[in-house]
Parts: sequence; C-alpha cells; structure tokens
Amino acid sequence: MRYVMVQIPKPPSAASPTPRSIPTSADVARLAGVSRATVSYVLNNTSAVRISEPTRRRVHQAAKELGYVPHAAARSLRAGHSRMVLMSAPAIPVGLLYAQFLNDLQWALSRLDYTVVQYGTAGLRGDEAARAWAELRPVAVLVPGAELGPEGVAVLKRAGARAVVTFGPERVEGAHALLMDHDAVGHCAGAHLHARGRRRIGVVVPEGSGLETYSRPRLEGVRQALRGTDATVTELPLAPTEESAAELAARWRTLEVDAVFAYNDEYAMLLMRALQDEGVRIPEDIAVVGADDLMLGRLLRPRLSTIHIDLPSGRDLAELVDRVVRDPGCEPETHKVLGASVVQRDSS
Repeated sequence: MRYVMVQIPKPPSAASPTPRSIPTSADVARLAGVSRATVSYVLNNTSAVRISEPTRRRVHQAAKELGYVPHAAARSLRAGHSRMVLMSAPAIPVGLLYAQFLNDLQWALSRLDYTVVQYGTAGLRGDEAARAWAELRPVAVLVPGAELGPEGVAVLKRAGARAVVTFGPERVEGAHALLMDHDAVGHCAGAHLHARGRRRIGVVVPEGSGLETYSRPRLEGVRQALRGTDATVTELPLAPTEESAAELAARWRTLEVDAVFAYNDEYAMLLMRALQDEGVRIPEDIAVVGADDLMLGRLLRPRLSTIHIDLPSGRDLAELVDRVVRDPGCEPETHKVLGASVVQRDSS
C-alpha cells in the first residue's frame, strides 16, 4: 500500500494579511485613462501645463481610489531639491497666539506645495542643531534666531537649504530675519498703566518656562516706558500653575503694587482668578493687563485689558520663503514684523 502525503496550504492568518503591491503612477494613469505625464502634472500642481478641470478630477479620484501618493524622494530628485520646509519644534510652551501663527504658516506653505516638518532637537543649539536639521536636506528652514548662529546657517546652506529664515529680537548673519521687538509690547503696557494713574507696577516674568527670550525684553520695555517718572517696577516670578498663582496672590498686599503687566493673557487670566479668590478687586485694587488679545480675555469678568500683537500673516511669510527658494542667491532681508497696541477693557 502506498501513501501519498499531500500538504494543504494554511489559510492566511488574520494577523498576517497578504501584502498588497504599492500603487504606482502608472496604475493611476490606467484608471484615469490619461498618460503618466498627466498624472505627474496634476499631482505635482505643475502650472506650466494646462490640464482641464475634469481631467484633474479624474486623476485625483483615481489616486484616492488606489491610495496613491507621490514619492517625495523621487520628486526631489526630479526637481533638484526637496519641497520640505523644516521648522524647529518649540522647546518651550508657546502661547495660543503663536500656535495659531504656526498653523496659518503651515497651511500657507502647503498651499504652495511645500511639506512642513517640525523637528525637535532635544536641547541642541547652534551648529549641532543645524547639522541635525541638515540631515533631512530641507529646502528651507525657519527657526528662532537664538537656536542658530552664522556657522549653523552655513551648514544648512551647504546641505542644500535655499532659504534660512530666523525670527527673534536679533538677526543672524547670512539668514533672512524676521525681527520681533518684544520691548514694544512691554512699553505699551507700562505706558498704559502709568497713564491710568498707576505708580507701583508689577511685571510677571514666567518662571522655569524657557520664555526668557520674550519675557526679559517685555520687562525691559516696561522699565523703558517708566524711566524718568515717579513709578516703580517690581519683577514678579510666576510659574504657569494654579499653586504658584495662589502663592503670589496670598502675599499680594505685602508687595505694594497697584497694577500688573502679566506677560500675556494666559498668565493674566491665571493670576486674576487667584487674586479674586483672595478678595482682591480688579481694577479697584489692582489693574491687570495681558498681551496677545485672546478671545478668552474678552469673556472674563472684568474683561481683560491687553496688548494686541500684530504678527506677520502666514501667507506673507510663506510667499517670502517661496521667493527665496526660487532665488537663493538674493541678499538676506530683514523685516520688522511685530506691532503692538493697547486694547483697553475693564481690568485696567
């Protein structure tokens, strides 16, 4: 008697599905009934070639149906440079106003067909940070000037970055600069409080938050506004916690201040709540001014006086980046982009 062994294949496990082939532009072209060149023109937003709107819709629908996305590395090889714009991930807690600015900028850059990547450098600064960013070969880099020096700019440019844009109170040699004068924010607050008859002015300085680049110029701006007057300035360290605000409010009457500029609206709201819990009347006992002009400040009672800050629009900055990418040999430009004005409400 002969025995024949038959091996029955096992059905594929649910945990190990059969791998699917990666869709290609040729697949999209076949499904849409167009050429591969047309697919490339449509998905890369090429403006030099006129493509009818129905054809564009067919290509996008086919790409969506197949789950196809263009290969960034291949596109970079064809173009001779990447379309990646690198922004350093904030190492400090940014306020709502700045977060909205970053969102607007990323949206505007994406509309110009750039891919925005936020990169955290875990405390690296200067040349070390620049080398870490350069490894990704971005076509443009937008970072705080405090995180980058002239050598770092050179490192990025040697790695192919066509546009290096810094923002902060000072410019960096070799980079396009967006100068943000935070002294003006503090100056507006100090002058406003003095004009309202306040003479013993406290200034909140965020404690342990890494915001010194912004808070110190704002403190100095208040001092500049009150220099030569009969007013005094008291520095008030405050951590962004309810406990810290409660501790400061508990000793408020010993501080002998009749007004406070609270760095920004978020710190102002935190402090106001703690002061009110201590029975301090606003503005009768203490006038309070924030900065950033957030919607939440208008909903408080009393409504929060603030410093309105004009940041550049995301669209304008995206267009600057695009212009420099197209003309990398142009001379570095310096733009003053921070405006400040008082919005008086009930708290002052």
